[in-house]
Amino acid sequence: MGRPCCGDRVTVRRADDESAVVVAIEPRRNEFARADARQRRQIIAANLDRVLIVIAPAPPPSRDLVERYLVAVHSLGIEPVLVLNKADLLNGAAIEPGGPLDHLEDYRRLGYTVLETSCKAAPGTSVLDAALQNRVSILVGQSGVGKSSLVQALLPDVDIRTGALSQVTGLGRHTTTVTMLYHLPDGGDLIDSPGVRDFSLSPVAVDRLAQGFREFRPYLGQCRFHNCRHAGEPGCAVQDAARSGVINQRRLANYRELVRMMSSPGARS
Repeated sequence: MGRPCCGDRVTVRRADDESAVVVAIEPRRNEFARADARQRRQIIAANLDRVLIVIAPAPPPSRDLVERYLVAVHSLGIEPVLVLNKADLLNGAAIEPGGPLDHLEDYRRLGYTVLETSCKAAPGTSVLDAALQNRVSILVGQSGVGKSSLVQALLPDVDIRTGALSQVTGLGRHTTTVTMLYHLPDGGDLIDSPGVRDFSLSPVAVDRLAQGFREFRPYLGQCRFHNCRHAGEPGCAVQDAARSGVINQRRLANYRELVRMMSSPGARS
């Protein structure tokens, strides 16, 4: 038996009147994982129905953070949801040109659900109710984007530790240090994961990486070379679609950067 993780279904045996031990882990439907500093696969949660990728105006998301998360979620065969938290701060925020916040409409046009929330002002968090009901969901994202605050807003009777951004660095502090699963009153489970400064993809084949960019899919298998990496090869159908404007050049550039980093020995994704 391996090590259980958040979201596992397990068989337990009572050890005494006050404790029980896990004796078996049921087969997992999926595993949401990242790579650690040594490029080892680190399972964050299992048996998920939905991954909510939380971003915010502060701290600002890194340029390709959303793409990395989307690739990881699509590899599970489930649907990701983008959550713009602290939406009340968006109008006064300095948005990085070319960053995820600058391209929210692009994600919507690609068919991704984008939900706007705030724990301190309108629009509030009620929009999450339907997204979470009767599903096993996880909140993922950078430290300081407000994942634990969202959980607190949804479960006001639960004592959840939350924190503020550092006034010196503008970065988030790791207020959630372990992955926690909460039962929602209207059905479903919500997992709060520790915040990250960056998200490193587990090793993935180039063809699986391309599948993580949903607009590439109609063109995959149409390139001149069967092992095309869509990184400048002649006769690349993906590249041709980008030239004609069907595929966003920014997304293609982010994909190529991920390919480059995944292919570099010892490089982090």
